[in-house]
Amino acid sequence: MTQLRFAAALLLSALVATAATPAAAEVRLPGFFGDHMVLQQEMPLPVWGWADPGQSVTVTLGDNKATAKADDKGSWKVELPAMKAGGGPQKLTVTAGGKTITLSDILLGEVWLCSGQSNMEWTVQSSKNAAEEIAAANYPEIRQIKFNHLTSVAPQDDVKGTWLVCSPQTAGGFTACGYFMGRKLNQELKVPIGLINSSWGGTRIEPWTPPVGFAGVEELKDLSGMVQRRTPGTPENTALTKKHMADVEKWLADAKAKEAAGEPIPASPAAPEDLQPHVGAGDPTAIYNSMIHPLIGLPFRGAIWYQGESNHGEGMLYTRKMEALIEGWRKLWNMGDFPFFYVQIAPYMYGDEKPEVLAEFWEAQDAARAIPNTGMVVINDVATLNDIHPPMKQEVGLRLANLALRDVYGQKEVVADGPTFKELKQEKGALRVVFDNVADGLKSRDDQPLTHFEVIGVDSGWVKAGAKIDGNSVILTSKEVDQPVAMRFAWHKLAEPNLVNSAGLPTSAFRAGEVPKPDALPKVGAAKGYQVIYDLDLAKLTGGVQYDVDNSDKPIRFDRIGYLLELQTDSGERKAAFVSMEAFTEDLAKIGVPTFASGASFQQPVKSLTVWAMGADLATGEDLSGGNIEFWPNNYATANAAKVPGASDTLYDFGDGKFEPTNGYGSMQVHNGSAKQTVFALNHWGAGSNADIGIGNSSGETRDWTFSGNATQYLHKRLRVLVRPVK
Repeated sequence: MTQLRFAAALLLSALVATAATPAAAEVRLPGFFGDHMVLQQEMPLPVWGWADPGQSVTVTLGDNKATAKADDKGSWKVELPAMKAGGGPQKLTVTAGGKTITLSDILLGEVWLCSGQSNMEWTVQSSKNAAEEIAAANYPEIRQIKFNHLTSVAPQDDVKGTWLVCSPQTAGGFTACGYFMGRKLNQELKVPIGLINSSWGGTRIEPWTPPVGFAGVEELKDLSGMVQRRTPGTPENTALTKKHMADVEKWLADAKAKEAAGEPIPASPAAPEDLQPHVGAGDPTAIYNSMIHPLIGLPFRGAIWYQGESNHGEGMLYTRKMEALIEGWRKLWNMGDFPFFYVQIAPYMYGDEKPEVLAEFWEAQDAARAIPNTGMVVINDVATLNDIHPPMKQEVGLRLANLALRDVYGQKEVVADGPTFKELKQEKGALRVVFDNVADGLKSRDDQPLTHFEVIGVDSGWVKAGAKIDGNSVILTSKEVDQPVAMRFAWHKLAEPNLVNSAGLPTSAFRAGEVPKPDALPKVGAAKGYQVIYDLDLAKLTGGVQYDVDNSDKPIRFDRIGYLLELQTDSGERKAAFVSMEAFTEDLAKIGVPTFASGASFQQPVKSLTVWAMGADLATGEDLSGGNIEFWPNNYATANAAKVPGASDTLYDFGDGKFEPTNGYGSMQVHNGSAKQTVFALNHWGAGSNADIGIGNSSGETRDWTFSGNATQYLHKRLRVLVRPVK
């Protein structure tokens, strides 16, 4: 099966390589050249295709003519001079070997590439007021070409489509975002508009991105490496293929010898996973190869992009992926930093997902505006919270058009952005949020008090803020916070805020100020007289345990050991637990995280437990019995090997059994066995952002947070290890 699988992969690579260059034949154009086509005005116009090798090809458009000779593979290309819109429809003719292709009704105008997932593919007929819009869609100078959904393991040279003239009979199938943008541009500029609709519902950004895009972003180097290994013809893929072929040949010779000797034949070597090519709609580069790469060289004015729902859980990493997509396309088209305008995805329920996940994605989309010559449309005022496809695409298209009119076509008076955050100023008992892009001023969209502003103070969580407009600023206050230090706006997946500028354009989600890190130590009376030995920011676990403070080399005698774990979620919820006990070792090097290097390993009762808690459901008190610790770097199982009273043999709880390897999963747990509670747990610290962290009992199949992998849910997470010195 392995050999067959590998052979199939090699055959597929060969077929793809062959398909990428059409076989020599009579003169032919790419499938996206056709009747009713719109060509980009004011740019040199390349025309290319295939013919018999060595054949002379002549291309004529209007009064312009160019000739080229097909190379030995049958490829040819000419370049016609830039032409201006106007003068009516023209014919494009291509002549070679006595045969002529004639394309009719060709217009020169403004061409825009429309790409993304379902909200870009969303049609006029599925939009709001569809019947009225379609009936009025008599715009013969607006044309669209749409491509079928295709993937490929390697870049293709051709993709087919049909140019349609906008009319009540055809407009229903046009991309709604593209059509409503194109309609506004056609009305304002009085030139034809061409829409190249290369979109596919449900797709991620990676399949649309070329290899050169991934290669240009440091944060995506692992993804770039995988693309190179899985793309037939690259040096990386060739090296892997040759090595596997050598392994198979060696195995085959050995297998034949063993068969002849009557000995058992060993299993054949498995093909490396990286030899499985990217062919699925979710695979990096697979859609780019078939639906974008064939277009390279075809001039257009700019691109619009509506995508992100399928990537919305990635936070700021999406900014880097946007950079890879945009800069990758720009490098390949070699038209400079052509305009790239995109739509911020709308508020939507997204099931039981945490409310701030979508807000963090909005933040990432907004950050992509730092990429040169880009612009973003905010649509949180035209969302449908129970439908991921807001039907009000008219407003989306209008806002895209306004970005183009202002930034591309010189209409500087057009207001194309809603209010954007400029700076945060702290005032007595308040925060002043200063905005840019207010036009003639800030206002409430519905004339109601401003919504979705929150503030946080040093000793508070996030609370709703009162918000008052003051010129180009909004003043934030709260009776629950004496002095706010940070704020956030629209930080919820269902946020439909009402802050707009005088043009009625909305404000995107953002946050500003420094959220105070938790520090409960001054509040813990039970920790009075203790000294900090270790201070560990648990956000830094990736790459190993690196203490921010390490006093383990100090000559300190002590009689008690304490642990303070503090957790704060992005929503501002805070939990803290302090637990202390009689010293179970005299070695300061062994009271911190029980890593393999530390040599610490303890599973034993501890005496005189003291527990203090804030925001957590814990049994608290002093001199409690039933204390127990499970500190080790080992793997472990549910079996209650130490016979801890009341512990389960089937649940991960306060009585588990360690086993090999010693340098394994890792457990740092303090328990109150009498209350059948985990006081705190830090497990699997080697997993970094996927470590297990918790206060109190976890729910589900464990009680001690084993396998929870939940560290990322905390914005701040801090562990301090303390001792009580004695003279």
